[in-house]
Amino acid sequence: MKDYYSNLDEKIKKYFRILEPEFPEWLNEYINTKELLSQKYISVTCGTIYSKLFESDFFFSSLDHSVAVALIIWHFTHDKKQTLSGLLHDIATPVFKHSIDFLNGDYMKQESTEGLTTKIIEKSKQITELLRKDKIDISEVDNYHIYSIADNETPKLCADRLEYSLSNALFIYNVLDVKGIKEIYNDIEIQKNEESVKELAFRTKEMAIKFVKLTSYLSIMYRQHKTRYSMQFLADVLRCLEKENRISKKDLYTKKEKDIVKIMEESEYKNIFNIWINAEEKQIKTSQNKPQGKYYVRHGAKIRYIDPLIKGRRISIVSENARKMIEENLEYNMNSYVYMDEIETFM
Repeated sequence: MKDYYSNLDEKIKKYFRILEPEFPEWLNEYINTKELLSQKYISVTCGTIYSKLFESDFFFSSLDHSVAVALIIWHFTHDKKQTLSGLLHDIATPVFKHSIDFLNGDYMKQESTEGLTTKIIEKSKQITELLRKDKIDISEVDNYHIYSIADNETPKLCADRLEYSLSNALFIYNVLDVKGIKEIYNDIEIQKNEESVKELAFRTKEMAIKFVKLTSYLSIMYRQHKTRYSMQFLADVLRCLEKENRISKKDLYTKKEKDIVKIMEESEYKNIFNIWINAEEKQIKTSQNKPQGKYYVRHGAKIRYIDPLIKGRRISIVSENARKMIEENLEYNMNSYVYMDEIETFM
């Protein structure tokens, strides 16, 4: 595989081989299209990788995620259309990923950028030619929601949720090693759910509970105080730069993250941006009262949780322990004002 795969980190290649030992060579031409390759410059961390508030410095890209989702779908279905829907599902992802949903006021659903998916595919000469060659209509691959293995409603398990859970655990939060990834992944199969719809599910109760423990932890990490603060902070700095015509909406889709970071570092917001970049976790504070004169964040974020199937039943029904872990996750309090003394109001 040229370009993408040849320059891929060996750790990611090893992870991909767990998801699908035999890489589907037909995917290569799709991956190496201009529109998909642009996704390799976007981190799945929604921009938090640039701050010392967060420990991870491993760059797992939006394209890495999309390829991994495609590999999971191919592994379980060997269906080209479903696999391509997974590969293309994040093709409209802008820099800083879901932080742009915060910019758009969509911090609870985080779906505001998905509407451009069809348009981007339609405008790509490379992708449309490949689809014509494979006799696949755009409508069969531009909406992965139509395939239950690729995507479904929370709290069901699908390829997208499974992938970001595994890769975040392995690369971003370092709470699972390769052996742990294999144990979970090798326990998964397709089952029929309560609605007689196909869904990724677990063979054993033990692995289903282990997965719930993992994803309940990750779910809180995705919306903990420093994460919500950072994603809204990035969104608000971008909002200010957009008002001042330093950055356009188009730039969020055409420039690399490092280019946008450079613009921030050279703007009048460079001081507060550098404070955030070099911040320590102890600087993140919470209060039940509005902090005067400080930049603060006070709202929730999308609650990501999974209640997987085990032999056709939800693990929360089968296991009291799993039910309690899910409930504790859902009860995480996001009502406080979150702020840093060092960053004053700038909007």
